[in-house]
Amino acid sequence: MTTDQDRGRDRGRDRDRDRGRVRIPADVERPDRLLANLTARQLAILATASLVLWAGYSATRHLVPIAVFGAVALPFGALSALLALGRVEGVAADRWAHAAWRQHRSPRRLVPASDGIPAAPAFAAASAGPPPAPLRLPFAGVADNGTVDLGAEGLALICRANAVTFSLRTPTEQEALIAGFARFLNSLAEPIEILVRAEPVDLAPSIDALLAAAPGLPHPALETAARGHARFLAELAERRDLLAREVLVVLRQTGDDDATGRLHRRAAEAVVALGAAGVTLTVLDGPAAAGCLARALDPAGPPRPAGLGHTDVPVTVAHPTPGTQWTQRAQSESAHTMKRGNQ
Repeated sequence: MTTDQDRGRDRGRDRDRDRGRVRIPADVERPDRLLANLTARQLAILATASLVLWAGYSATRHLVPIAVFGAVALPFGALSALLALGRVEGVAADRWAHAAWRQHRSPRRLVPASDGIPAAPAFAAASAGPPPAPLRLPFAGVADNGTVDLGAEGLALICRANAVTFSLRTPTEQEALIAGFARFLNSLAEPIEILVRAEPVDLAPSIDALLAAAPGLPHPALETAARGHARFLAELAERRDLLAREVLVVLRQTGDDDATGRLHRRAAEAVVALGAAGVTLTVLDGPAAAGCLARALDPAGPPRPAGLGHTDVPVTVAHPTPGTQWTQRAQSESAHTMKRGNQ
């Protein structure tokens, strides 16, 4: 039976547990509201539209009737209010309009050409249409040590982090992980990006490896289990589109004489700081960083293979997809093994 004294002790424990914590709102990047719950950007759009309407009215009030001016000013005012106050999928309407204008003005064909696009011959200029534009990637190259050259924007270093099973930890362990991650965030003095991305994964190499290694296992039961697991992976790949989740930590550094050294020292400090939060951080070398950037630039490309060594990469489910190749092969291999065992 719970008494008032027990309830008081429970409330005291809750106060002691919450003591020293500071609640941070989730919308820390929300723009400041200056007047009538409007941001500076919204006020600028509305003020500009009001000045244009007032100037137009002052210039034409002796020339056109007020009804004619109102018929022209009403759509303009409504469009201005829509740009200032409207939102599309959480993004301000004026930003959508600006992005649409840039998309309309940008060239449709981009080709890698660091030296520029040569002029088309005279006989082909009429039928070739508008010439392509040079493709400007956000990075200039990747060094052997994994440093990504961003040109005038400085340097970057890509690190891969493992996932932490936070929900399976005890409350004390969860508090320790949160405290370790908070110390890492509080120590940041340079730009950093934490990116969680998912991409299709191909289980074919894992299935091939299991079926190839199964005959060499020392016991028939192990061979049967290996083929059964291969059949399970084949059926899973047949029914679902599988996604591999990847957590990347990208460190940025402005370009100077010792930018590369400072970037790698920051990476070493991040490895130690995140290790206290249970996160294993691995700095990607040149080939691994280049492969990561290539997959990011071609998200619709072929799925990357998921070998048996990638057991630390979480695999989740997307949507169903048809296919029977690996299921039929795994089933035939399993039936052959069962036939051998019965003999």
